[in-house]
Amino acid sequence: MSRIIAGAAGGTPLVSVPGSLTRPTTDRVKEALFSRLDAFEVIADARVLDLYAGSGSLGVESASRGARTVDLVEFDGKASEVCQRNADLVNSVAGRKTVSVHRSKVESFLDRAAAETAWDLVLLDPPYPLDEVALAAVLAKLLPHLAGGAVVVVERSARTPEPSWPEGMERFAEKKYGETRLWFAEPGVDTQAESEAGEPAETEESRG
Repeated sequence: MSRIIAGAAGGTPLVSVPGSLTRPTTDRVKEALFSRLDAFEVIADARVLDLYAGSGSLGVESASRGARTVDLVEFDGKASEVCQRNADLVNSVAGRKTVSVHRSKVESFLDRAAAETAWDLVLLDPPYPLDEVALAAVLAKLLPHLAGGAVVVVERSARTPEPSWPEGMERFAEKKYGETRLWFAEPGVDTQAESEAGEPAETEESRG
């Protein structure tokens, strides 16, 4: 059974999506991922977006660890219901609505996002059948909605190639855990400067 690993709701069991509708991130990979994100100091007070959320495990883990807001995006009806149940668990602990669930295709959600919407941490765990061209298109739609200093994490099969990053998004690290590979990317300096509306862009030289 999957659980929230740490934070205010640490140890809370999570509801799983029935059957094989989704490919959940294992607790081992999740623990390693969040250890690294904690080292980047990117979670506390962050605006988090969890795309292809499945059960919402990654997003609610972020909320438990101090994220300001979390948006879970999942199109499948059964999976989005599970997202809502897990969101309710964390929101009840927080005493406020930190986690919101959006039943939507990822592309449509990003198309509808307001121009000024910007996320600090974006987690993508797309289904294996999603091909590299489609993933590249999603990353391109995401780029205008990244805050300065944002981190983007893409979880893929270790057998798939590195994602095709759009111009203005740069990979700074990757890590393999068994059959899973995590890719870490961030907006380039020029993109960060634009997202800060004229304020100096910040860089995270300690990353990678």
